[in-house]
Amino acid sequence: MQSFSYFDRATIQKELEHTEFDLLIIGGGITGAGIALDAASRGMKVALVEKDDFASGTSSKSTKLVHGGLRYLKQFDFWLVKEVGTERAIVHQLAPHLVVPEKMLLPLIENGTYGTWLTSIGLKIYDILAAVEGDDKRVMLNKQEALQKEPLLPEQILHGAGYYAEYRTDDARLTLEIIKTARMYAASILNYTEAIGFTYENIRVSGVTVKDNFDQKEYTIKSKYVVNAAGPWVDDLRQLNHPTIGKRLHLTKGVHLVVPHEKFPVQQSVYFDVPDGRMMFAIPRGNVTYFGTTDTNYQKDKNSITVAMVDALYLLESVNAMFPKVSLTIEDVTSSWAGLRPLIHAEGKSPSELSRKDEIFVSDTELISIAGGKLTGYRKMSERVVDLVAKKMYKRFDQQFDSIQTANISLTGGAFSNYYEVTTFAKEVYTKIREFGFSEQDSEYLVHNYGKQCSVILDKYALLTNSNQEQRLLHAELWYSTEYEMACTPVDFLQRRTGKLFFNMPQVITHKEFVLDVFTKIFDWNSSTRLKHKSILDKQICNAITFN
Repeated sequence: MQSFSYFDRATIQKELEHTEFDLLIIGGGITGAGIALDAASRGMKVALVEKDDFASGTSSKSTKLVHGGLRYLKQFDFWLVKEVGTERAIVHQLAPHLVVPEKMLLPLIENGTYGTWLTSIGLKIYDILAAVEGDDKRVMLNKQEALQKEPLLPEQILHGAGYYAEYRTDDARLTLEIIKTARMYAASILNYTEAIGFTYENIRVSGVTVKDNFDQKEYTIKSKYVVNAAGPWVDDLRQLNHPTIGKRLHLTKGVHLVVPHEKFPVQQSVYFDVPDGRMMFAIPRGNVTYFGTTDTNYQKDKNSITVAMVDALYLLESVNAMFPKVSLTIEDVTSSWAGLRPLIHAEGKSPSELSRKDEIFVSDTELISIAGGKLTGYRKMSERVVDLVAKKMYKRFDQQFDSIQTANISLTGGAFSNYYEVTTFAKEVYTKIREFGFSEQDSEYLVHNYGKQCSVILDKYALLTNSNQEQRLLHAELWYSTEYEMACTPVDFLQRRTGKLFFNMPQVITHKEFVLDVFTKIFDWNSSTRLKHKSILDKQICNAITFN
């Protein structure tokens, strides 16, 4: 297995500093990661830099669904539904452990968004556009069948439900596995490396000046083409490149809340109406249920996005309105997250009406920027960008590259033929760990998070001597994340490598000092550095459970 560690940073810095690349990507979210893998697998010499951690922006703050975009049928956006519907099946095949089938219930209520006839026709069109097959095809349920699937639904106003298939994922880990796979194709990739300026040759962008946000070292990366895939920060870089940017981004904020499953015991995922006419998801995950999202305009600090009390109350009231047997309060919330959607601005449209389509902009200095789009469509977005770069490379340098390869490239950890193999492997893992007091849910977490890579973690676990089994496994995960996944801080590990800060806050609070101790030992931190990282972690915990 290829090392990808903080201790490799100096080597990767040298690669970045002393190589002329075909393509340099700014942004380590799902879009940048997808472009890196697409380009590198076609034979391009690729670099990628990210100013914070991989997936630290939008790509760790989604609803964590790889879905077909049912709601876009309502806007008659058939092209988008067809593309993302087809793509979700491909992404599932690339990483069956990480993109897992998730049945979705769409309750049909009195005066709701979707009536029975419209839902039946809509889901049928959805099945056709998304090429849905077999058991995943939609089923229409009557009132009693819907209540059997989900007893918490409002019996008095319930007419029935649509029952259809989506896929659930961990957005940050999906991004990370794409990045790790791009590394296998020789891409030079580094997090905590910020683009602070462009270099030019004959009025064209010829590279980027970057700053390492750990040692503050500044250096220049040379590249024939540069792609700006910085998500919410796309316009900042476009402005840095050229003061007149034309079309601009429209940022909207999406908030999700997490509560213990016992407080909101949905039996399965539900896509439901809320009083203001919008739709929301409620999704059970392990010992918790999370729900969202909001969709409001955002013009504040892009580097510090918090959950406002008004957002939290809106979500709680929406759940309580649809599920009358549930009475959630702010005290029930164990975690939350808020992220930004980098949409393309359109005059006179509300946040929910703005198109989710991606768009490519090329400046007069040949900086290529991409914005908009959805998690599910990352591969097609990447294809459009890399096709454009390939055409330019051929025209300018007479270099030719292969067509897209990524539909056939399994992501690291995803060497499974189908989801049945994933469940079989999870059972095998459980037989290995149950003697130490771990549950089937623990084995499912390991396999869904890491795929077959969890065997490396369990090998490390066997070598450790900590008598606390939970800490011992945590230590093995942490070691793996720092050794093979470029985790550099406790927040990298607890939020984006494992999702524990979202979905297992009690474990984070119980073992945060232990995590800090292990990081301190691995990285040889002094007391002031440890204190700095403790403060950053404490702030993240505070932001997740307190609202202003």
